[in-house]
Amino acid sequence: MSVDERFAIIEAGFTGNTLAAIGGLSSSDGSVRASALRALHRLHELTSEHLVASLIDTSAEVRRTAVEFAAPFLNVVFHQLIDDEDVFVAEMSAWSLGERSPISDDEIETLIRCTTTHEEAIVREACAAALGSIGDERGLPAILSACADKPAVRRRAVLALAPFEGEAVDAALAVALEDRDWQVRQNAEILVHPRD
Repeated sequence: MSVDERFAIIEAGFTGNTLAAIGGLSSSDGSVRASALRALHRLHELTSEHLVASLIDTSAEVRRTAVEFAAPFLNVVFHQLIDDEDVFVAEMSAWSLGERSPISDDEIETLIRCTTTHEEAIVREACAAALGSIGDERGLPAILSACADKPAVRRRAVLALAPFEGEAVDAALAVALEDRDWQVRQNAEILVHPRD
């Protein structure tokens, strides 16, 4: 990696040099291309076209950066990257979907599916959190299922119950209050007995 090249692109984001930042997207170095996306975001010059191209980049760092910024661009489809071969791209994709409003049926369905079936716990955790952030009732069964997953997933899934009500939610919180993991218990306590 050319450190000088990357620093030049980072600097462009702070000095208003849009042309230099756009030029960085053509670098042979993935870290430079990712820095170019960040520079364009900082300059409010990032476009759907930049993101769409970057979502299929060979560099995981570039794909991860692209999905990080993609939520407000409703014409940019990226929910398929929850199944990316790079776990951090997949995790960021789930997080970004949780920030998207409005969200499509396909996006919701992908989050629901991956909350319960993704092979990586960190992605299941991110999907459960995204469903909680969105608060769509269709996501509740997946969140409830995640409350019985590994500890890290359970911790996030319990908090994701916050926008929901009903007997199933109350039952899940009651179980979580007795969980063997103290952080799960703590998160349940936050929801059951919120501090004023």
